[in-house]
Amino acid sequence: MTLVAILSGAGVSTDSGISDYRGPNGLWRRDPEAEKLVTYAYYMADPDIRRRAWLMRRDAAAPKARPNAAHRAIAELERTPGFAVRVITQNVDGLHQLAGMPARKVLELHGTARAVVCTGCDARSSMDEALARVEAGEDDPPCEACGGILKPATVMFGERLDPVVLGEATGIAKAAEVFLAVGSTLQVQPAASLAGVAADHGARLVIVNAEPTPYDALADEVVREPIGTALPELLKRL
Repeated sequence: MTLVAILSGAGVSTDSGISDYRGPNGLWRRDPEAEKLVTYAYYMADPDIRRRAWLMRRDAAAPKARPNAAHRAIAELERTPGFAVRVITQNVDGLHQLAGMPARKVLELHGTARAVVCTGCDARSSMDEALARVEAGEDDPPCEACGGILKPATVMFGERLDPVVLGEATGIAKAAEVFLAVGSTLQVQPAASLAGVAADHGARLVIVNAEPTPYDALADEVVREPIGTALPELLKRL
């Protein structure tokens, strides 16, 4: 049984209509102010930031997005005899699970945009319910349990990653025989360091990304082709 770990970044979901953040046409390059909408300190302190963030979520493509060829190829590999596949994703869109990856085999380093959590009482509910309230006229919907501030169940800038999830991801990186970093700039730590951890522990490191990354020199193979066609072909070669 070959353990294949796949670190997926924003580039995996661009073919599903979800913008990446740091690429040439990324959200942060187009609108640097947008970063405030997902920065915890700004979000908690400024009701106007929260209102703008809820409008951004309402208009975002993520809830309507569907898995693309890359997501489907990963799920197909998971169903292939002889392979144990684990996905470590920086994405919050849930598309790996929609493509057929079992949820227990997907580690969401940055949480999920498909749920919301109360910053006061930790109550969780679905993003769809919260967005329905926004559509009905609530521009900054409070927690229905305690009246606290709701935020997406994602890790915002300024928040720590869940140490349990990060610990599991590190263990997978150490144990993997093949480690693919796909659609990630490998600039956001500590997620990016998993590529180095895998290489240090003997994994074959393959990087699939449109632009150079800080870990290219460690890689056994670097692929610059479009992910939607390159990744399915790469996984077939496995």
